[in-house]
Amino acid sequence: MYIAHSHILLDACCVLNFCASSKFLAILESIPAQVAVTQVVQEGELRTLQRLKDEENEGAIQFETAIAQNLLTVVDFQSEEEVESFVNYAAILRDDGESATCAIAVHRGWAIATDDKGAIKFFQQSAPYLQVLSTVDIVKHWSEETGVNSSLLRDLLNAIRVKGRYFPDKNHPLRSWWEAASNNID
Repeated sequence: MYIAHSHILLDACCVLNFCASSKFLAILESIPAQVAVTQVVQEGELRTLQRLKDEENEGAIQFETAIAQNLLTVVDFQSEEEVESFVNYAAILRDDGESATCAIAVHRGWAIATDDKGAIKFFQQSAPYLQVLSTVDIVKHWSEETGVNSSLLRDLLNAIRVKGRYFPDKNHPLRSWWEAASNNID
């Protein structure tokens, strides 16, 4: 996976999916760019992850560990232009996390990782020169980089499907890869 930008901003949906996989730290380590989240996403997702019960609290621990180990950087608005774009995007997207992610990515020239169809469409229209990646893109890259065995990959994808409530859209170019890997029986 080639990332054409120095940084990639993870939207909340990708954070939740990677935490659901229980391999959040390993996935972040495989990304060939500086990985970041906005302060808006950090605050919202940490609360969401802390509300989850039992083993899923591991996601909150991994999230905090990723920040402490500098695998994940938290960024906030640095200019009035970023704040203005955030306000404008929030009126359109109606989601603070996606709006903050888009505003910062656009102004800093960073890639974005999201699975939200509305945010992807908006981002591609407002900043078509910036790279948009998805959970599937990044998980596939991680699996290839680490040489993970097929049963672990199957379990990881099923955890993302169940705990993260994510399944690639029918038009996603890597959906057939996801389905094949999810159904692989050793």
